[in-house]
Amino acid sequence: MNVVLKTGSSIDIEQEHIDELATKLRGQLLTESDKSYDEVRQLWNGMHNKKPALIIRCCGVADVVSSVRFARHHNILVSIRAGGHNVSGSASNDGGMMIDLSLMKGIRVNPDKKTVHAQGGVTWGDLDSETQVFNMVAPGGVVSTTGIAGLTLGGGLGWLRKKYGLSIDNLISVDMVTAEGKCIRASKTENTDLFWAIRGGGGNFGVVTSFEYQLHPLGPMVTLCAPFYPAEEAKDILPRWKKFAEASPDEVSTTAMFWTIPPVPNFPEEVHGRRVLILTAVHCGSPVEGEKVLQPLRELSRPLVDLSTPIPWMVLQGMFDPFFPKGEQLYYFKSKYLNALDDKTIDAILPKAIAPPQTMILIAIWHIGGAMSRISDEETAFMGRQSSYLFSVDAIWTGEENSEKVISYAREFLDDLKAYSPGGLYVNFSGLGEEGEDLVKEAYGDNYKRLASVKSSFDPDNFFHLNQNIKPG
Repeated sequence: MNVVLKTGSSIDIEQEHIDELATKLRGQLLTESDKSYDEVRQLWNGMHNKKPALIIRCCGVADVVSSVRFARHHNILVSIRAGGHNVSGSASNDGGMMIDLSLMKGIRVNPDKKTVHAQGGVTWGDLDSETQVFNMVAPGGVVSTTGIAGLTLGGGLGWLRKKYGLSIDNLISVDMVTAEGKCIRASKTENTDLFWAIRGGGGNFGVVTSFEYQLHPLGPMVTLCAPFYPAEEAKDILPRWKKFAEASPDEVSTTAMFWTIPPVPNFPEEVHGRRVLILTAVHCGSPVEGEKVLQPLRELSRPLVDLSTPIPWMVLQGMFDPFFPKGEQLYYFKSKYLNALDDKTIDAILPKAIAPPQTMILIAIWHIGGAMSRISDEETAFMGRQSSYLFSVDAIWTGEENSEKVISYAREFLDDLKAYSPGGLYVNFSGLGEEGEDLVKEAYGDNYKRLASVKSSFDPDNFFHLNQNIKPG
């Protein structure tokens, strides 16, 4: 079998060696000749059509160890897929080996200790389903089909960021398979430098096979605020949203989003195709208190649509899922932190936010504060906690013929905002990572040197480099 190496060249590996690896696995070894190969290799982002020579569908840690050791022995190009939800496509590769954790779905909740252990293939929908049995939650993302692994290792922004912080702020420990194929644990008392690094440093340091999170009481109901205002009123509305956001209690996390109402039955026909500003906010306390606290956001003008309501946490977490289907659309998410949301910044945002080249492009302004901002940038690898806002272009479109225009729009939009940014970005929203080392250094700022040192300790040969790559120092 012809397999691509880490160096970029390729070799033929004798079939008997492939067969020997297969006999060691409890899971599956797939090649292009297998019927399920095309279905399994598909990533969430339809932009990517990569074809690994080998896909290892791991059923447990032993399978991960066998795969890593085999790949290391033969110097094979390796990528790691957990939820497969990453925009950049780095979860797969052409011609190498994909180590696929998506079958590793084990979850164990300890309601007495208020903790949960979850394997690397778990999604946030999977995790919420188990923890909500006990009316508890681990802070995660905003789309239930997102994998816990990628989101957590990059930081983990979600609806509970002001009350309970990022996903990494609730991480107690991880189990990891290193580049040498060894099983280790990292926590605040074990491999402490590694534990610091994986909280924001991505998949640079090994294959994380399980996560342990601190749980918090929540649910089953929270309060959603979601008035849809005409986008042309944004210049008047955004300063008042900013005032609300910055004065709001920790129970409220809010994001302002520019979007186009799609022609689906969920929305009145008369508003189909309208560009809107949605002031989305979630209150994670008492629904009675939540309705009262969020009411001002519903009165800033006359909404075209208002989806505000008390809502089960599980329903809230799945609300965006239909608009982010796997393999059916192309995605390019790019981000930048903002100094503030003053009049000049708003004026710089509005022209492109109101008139995107494709209707389904989402522009999001995430308010940052509360619990996630009370942790210093030095305490974890994640950077950006002290910024007031994160701005992201979540480009969504169909048709490869539109790709160049959409991606250019996103890049130009971020360039327009350089004067209003302290620098930095959210690594989970880093486009295709096309800027390479410059992007990673910008994302981690002063933490980059320490991250490179940890990389040297745990992956000195840069075996795991298909990621937002931190080169060994």
